[in-house]
Amino acid sequence: MITIISGTNREGSYSRVVAEIYGEILEQKGHTFRIVDLKDLPPDFIFSASFEKTGAHTGFNEIQAQVDASDRFVFVVPEYNGSFPGVLKAFIDGLRYPGSFEGKKAALVGLASGHMGGALALSHLTDVLHYMGMMVLPIKPRLPRISKILVNRKFADEVYTGLLESQAEMLIA
Repeated sequence: MITIISGTNREGSYSRVVAEIYGEILEQKGHTFRIVDLKDLPPDFIFSASFEKTGAHTGFNEIQAQVDASDRFVFVVPEYNGSFPGVLKAFIDGLRYPGSFEGKKAALVGLASGHMGGALALSHLTDVLHYMGMMVLPIKPRLPRISKILVNRKFADEVYTGLLESQAEMLIA
């Protein structure tokens, strides 16, 4: 099972749409996936599932079980204020450490309204995931000006689909 993490809790996010597109690519390649959308996190998880309270929140424990059951992850990450969203960091901090991501494989996809496509966010997240013991793929597609390249839940230019397909091949290998 491959877990795709939609890296924001924003309603109607582009991250969720890109996560769904990535899921379709994985299905076409014969792989099953699930999406963990951070908008579905328990609203109180920061205070009731982190640090000394790890394992105490039933709702967050269900998400922890999904993480435990996966050995491959796709993080679809918007760039917020020059980094990745705080809710994604809080999510990672709420997971059991060490062990939740240790030795597992990660693919990162960045998106942004600007022309860099989330480059800073991907750099910062790579550092965090390396610290957690994850193997992060070196190819990290960046999707700049996301509101212009995503039209009717599809990419306006097939080059973006090709980038995700190439990365998915590496993730599956």
